[in-house]
Amino acid sequence: MSSSVTARAATFAQVLKRVFALSAPYFRSEEKWRARVMLLGIVALNLFYVFVAVLGNQWYGRFYDALQNKDSVVFWREVGVFGWIAFANIAVQVLKFYVTQLLQLRWRTWMTRDYLTRWMSNRTFYHLELARYATKDGQTPDNPDQRIQEDMQLFTDYTMTLSMGLLNAVVTLVSFVGILWALSGSFAFSMGGTTYQIAGAMVWLAVVYCVVGTVITHFIGRPLIDTNFRQQRFEADFRHHLVRVREYSEAIALDKGEKVEHGQLDLRFGSVLRNYLVLIKQQKNLITFTSFFGQAAVIFPFIVAAPRFFSGAIHLGQLIQISSAFGKVQESLSWFVDNYDRVAVWRATTDRLTSFDDAMRAHAEQAIPLERDEAAELRSDDLSVTLPNGATLLSGAALAVKPGDSVLLQGPSGSGKSTLFRSFAGIWPFASGHVKVPDGAVFMPQRPYVPDGKLRDALTYPNPAADFTDDQLRQALTDALLPDLVTRLDDSDSWSQKLSGGEQQRLAIARVLLKKPAWLFADEITSALDAKAESELYKRLSDTVHAAGGAMVSIAHRAAVGDFHNQRWTLVPQEEGTAGGARYRLNTSAAQPAAA
Repeated sequence: MSSSVTARAATFAQVLKRVFALSAPYFRSEEKWRARVMLLGIVALNLFYVFVAVLGNQWYGRFYDALQNKDSVVFWREVGVFGWIAFANIAVQVLKFYVTQLLQLRWRTWMTRDYLTRWMSNRTFYHLELARYATKDGQTPDNPDQRIQEDMQLFTDYTMTLSMGLLNAVVTLVSFVGILWALSGSFAFSMGGTTYQIAGAMVWLAVVYCVVGTVITHFIGRPLIDTNFRQQRFEADFRHHLVRVREYSEAIALDKGEKVEHGQLDLRFGSVLRNYLVLIKQQKNLITFTSFFGQAAVIFPFIVAAPRFFSGAIHLGQLIQISSAFGKVQESLSWFVDNYDRVAVWRATTDRLTSFDDAMRAHAEQAIPLERDEAAELRSDDLSVTLPNGATLLSGAALAVKPGDSVLLQGPSGSGKSTLFRSFAGIWPFASGHVKVPDGAVFMPQRPYVPDGKLRDALTYPNPAADFTDDQLRQALTDALLPDLVTRLDDSDSWSQKLSGGEQQRLAIARVLLKKPAWLFADEITSALDAKAESELYKRLSDTVHAAGGAMVSIAHRAAVGDFHNQRWTLVPQEEGTAGGARYRLNTSAAQPAAA
């Protein structure tokens, strides 16, 4: 995110609007009645909790008056009353905790599933990553994993805790301000020969005390919002790189890149530490003031009310009631002071979730300029492919592949061969024109995805393993030159780490041989194989798709692959200033067999 987060910070009203926008969908969802009933229950429990606190304040007056009057009958009676008040207090707190936690859990569960559904739909997860690396303007949300896992938990927790805490503070203030007003009497002072009486002096003192404290707290703690936002980002970046090291452990070890990666991890952890030190200093300043503020509030009502007690105007029980009521009013008015650090974290979390939600909504509403239909053959009309930065790779291409064809796509590295395939697949958002693609076409990337778990699940991915028999799975592995794996179908392992690059490519080929698609788009799928294995597997793939009445389109640099294709598409660089502004043009010709 941009370093000028504070400068662009929304007003508190805008924050509440964002919170409502994030919260409302759950309370309007299919779980709305359960959620609303639980929320109303929590509100009722908070109101009852304040009612019990009022009973406790009244009990203070009777109990301490009994002590002052040495009235044992009233004393023991009030001890029994205290038992009922304490039981009610404990019961309501336990029940409030349980219902609140249950609502938070259900709310987080719904939000997580909703965000996961939207993130994984319409290839949003892929397009957001493309946009983030393409724009580098800090506006595309980083680390969606952290936002879904951690920020969502913090948002539901803090939204419930802070909102119910604020409700409790307001109700407590309304309930105790009358008690404090009645007990505090009036404050008299003379000015210019005239005596003035201020009714409810303790109430006004509490208001002034808390307003001053709130203003000071805001100025001390305001930087926490920005610092918490950065801390969440730095923590997520550090965790993300740790996962990357684990994912690419073999490549890093072979390259002897431990020192480099260690340095990168130290760099990211250094950012975590530096920002955390800033956070600690800011929190220290805030805690210093709030601790002083809270401690002073303990003795303040006694100091103010003591003259009336010593003069006999009030009894000990009333003095204790004044202290208790002042404490409740001060605590209610100081809710912002006491929760400022939590509000700062909540605000940063809300901003992160809001930007993530906005990005997903913008993607869902964004019109993809490429029109893609299903047909019996591959055909493109006026197809233009650009990079995320706006540079045009290919312009106005008209291509056609009919059943029975085999096309080899070649061109210089970086010319956009894989990007053209992504456009055919419908996942590249920076393409325009019209493309018809056969239904059920399979696209194979150079580096296949191999999930962890049982081998049979990795082999049939993304289809369920139950769709195939064990004999079919073993035959596919054998045909893909992986005979050593036929007995390991039920072994669970981290296959992306255990299998070599060539074995992973052969496993991906086994998937195709297993599913027998009619149309296949293969992107450097044998780049890690030797020539003999490449030739044998390409023949089997070609036989498979043609037997199904389809066609094969391949990207490959090795000339020998041309033996299995009857057409060649070549991306040829164009000079700058060429009409259309495209960097490459696509030449089509008959494929030439490789030299013996």
